[in-house]
Amino acid sequence: MEGLGCRSNQGSSWGVGRSRNRVIPLVGVEHFDKSLPNCNLLSAIAMSESRTLLVAQVTDTHLFATADECLLGVNTADSCQTVLDWIRGLERQPDLLLLTGDLSQDGSAASYERLQGLLAPLGIPAYWLPGNHDRPAVMAQVFHQPPISAQKSIFCQGWQLLLLDSSVPDKVHGVLTPETLDWLDRELQHTQAHSVAIALHHPPFPVGATWMNDIGLHNTAGLLAICDRYPQVKLVLFGHIHQPFHHTHNHVHYLGSPSTCIQFKPDSPTFALDPVAPGFRLLELHPDGTWQTQIERIAYSCTLDLAAAGY
Repeated sequence: MEGLGCRSNQGSSWGVGRSRNRVIPLVGVEHFDKSLPNCNLLSAIAMSESRTLLVAQVTDTHLFATADECLLGVNTADSCQTVLDWIRGLERQPDLLLLTGDLSQDGSAASYERLQGLLAPLGIPAYWLPGNHDRPAVMAQVFHQPPISAQKSIFCQGWQLLLLDSSVPDKVHGVLTPETLDWLDRELQHTQAHSVAIALHHPPFPVGATWMNDIGLHNTAGLLAICDRYPQVKLVLFGHIHQPFHHTHNHVHYLGSPSTCIQFKPDSPTFALDPVAPGFRLLELHPDGTWQTQIERIAYSCTLDLAAAGY
């Protein structure tokens, strides 16, 4: 097993293997072939239809204006580069990247320019939405050329992806404004897509770590009411929580993703880092509305500040 050696500032060490040993498979198909090894998405891709939509959700990169700054012991530019290198090495390249917020830690134009530079070599269309650390106006000024697009409604291979801004200026929690909810409702009323995936930054449900209960989406009821009305809504994807998460409400699956840098300890009552590797979520969206997904963890060495009480 290829290990990941990362030591905390308390002197302890830990190892995490490559993603194959940390797969979290989720299946949106009752007839999914259970004979596939570990229900592994990357193995399944070779056996699937060529016209499925492959999406990589990359989230919470927390980049700084300068490349040498660290977040609780992790050089976020370096860890982001490592994750993107892994994506570039996949046997099948994703059709698009979904960037679900907190792309910057300091909200600087330089941090977004850095991300643009990291993404350019991949040449994969990338779509973004802001998180609580981001500055949407600055993002819009920087992200104006390929492969990054400001488009918030994307049609591809029978799916529509709808990107929502849940950020609130100078606040950690999220809110979807009445205007945003109205836009979502209109898009769903008129969509010609067989299936829809919605993305935002903040989690609509508690994720088990009680310290995060007050910093999720504050008006979840409005989002759920809309999603519940439209059977074509299959998935709601989000970041913010720096860990995998899966919850089903009625016919919709709600999925959270790990960060490309630090990870939060699941089910912790207080802020705590989890010494597991950075990662991203990979989704295969089929034209018939079924889907498969897994978490990819990427080998990366760092020195974590496990004693940190926040950031």
